[in-house]
Amino acid sequence: MAGLNETPKGERLHIAFFGKRNAGKSSLINAFTGQELSIVSDTKGTTTDPVLKAMELLPLGPVMIIDTPGIDDEGELGSLRVQKAMQVIRKTDVMVIVTDCTLPLDETEQQLISLAVAQKIPYVIAYNKSDLPHPISMEQEAAVFTSSVSGEGIDALKQQIISVASPKNEERHIVADLLSPGDFVVLVVPLDKAAPKGRLILPQQQTIRDILEAGASAIVCRDSELDATLHKLGTAPRMVITDSQVFHKVDSVVPQDVPLTSFSILMARYKGDLSKVVEGVSALSALKDGDPILIAEGCTHHRQCEDIGTVKIPNLLRKKLGIDPEFHFASGCDFPENLSDYRLVIHCGGCTLTEREMQHRLELCKSAGVPVTNYGILLAHLNGILKRSVELFPAVAELL
Repeated sequence: MAGLNETPKGERLHIAFFGKRNAGKSSLINAFTGQELSIVSDTKGTTTDPVLKAMELLPLGPVMIIDTPGIDDEGELGSLRVQKAMQVIRKTDVMVIVTDCTLPLDETEQQLISLAVAQKIPYVIAYNKSDLPHPISMEQEAAVFTSSVSGEGIDALKQQIISVASPKNEERHIVADLLSPGDFVVLVVPLDKAAPKGRLILPQQQTIRDILEAGASAIVCRDSELDATLHKLGTAPRMVITDSQVFHKVDSVVPQDVPLTSFSILMARYKGDLSKVVEGVSALSALKDGDPILIAEGCTHHRQCEDIGTVKIPNLLRKKLGIDPEFHFASGCDFPENLSDYRLVIHCGGCTLTEREMQHRLELCKSAGVPVTNYGILLAHLNGILKRSVELFPAVAELL
């Protein structure tokens, strides 16, 4: 998990290298990063899983470099590797299409270009192995000759990536746009047995950083000390932000004239579509016994006995709705492309996902006609405080 002084993976521009086996992707990435990041070999298919490397690429800033398996891999295992490579596209902000310049572009590589265009992903073509005799002349504007052997074109490739990339939108905020300098915010962070030892989870870290950048102050306490903390302050905070799992308890303590929301709700606005996930919660009223529900998380972690996604939310839905749906679970990159069989998707806040990947998942729900909500919205709704939890966003509150 990233520390407070380290840019989280989901906030970095993702630059992914795609191409056929033996196009030299891994060697090129090693030259690009200046490190032996990926294993290289003359044997086809050496890269079996996506390999990630965080680095700085100025003036873009912090980026994530991704090496992918060859998209022409064969056999049953090869098809799984290709599937892993294609999953990376969901989170890719810039595609580098690596091709062997001693050979003409073939149908597979043309399909990669078409995919980049269709997905509206900026791309660069790296005509690799330029130290060898080649018949290729430069045809595309966003293309460079490169060689990991001679070093030719490495700087040019970086400059080309910089020129086509869309920098991360610095105007997006988790909460800073709702604050003024001098405000203070109370953050409620329960430290139960599922909390990571010795650190805060990523949404809490990011929210604290965003508050500080607004010139405001963050006061962090556990739910068990919230009442005492509010009394000691002597003046009302600008807002209270809570972990969704203690929404009901925090709501009973925080005065009604103090805005209350959750980390998960703020993340839904930051990376997704808050209006869409608020509207999605209305699907709960139509659920019946046996209806399939997908509960999805962007990260993978060790699940404990009271895990929120696989235990708490299913149990709460059964109790509050009086029905027994059929729950399915997905984590990390394993988000289904076909959602048509589900009656509802419940997603985490997506703190580890890129904005592009979160938007991709929401679009899959929309295309399948499946309503989607998220943890914070769902828990606020089931506790009868959803309208209060989104009052900071008047246009969204009007939907309720």
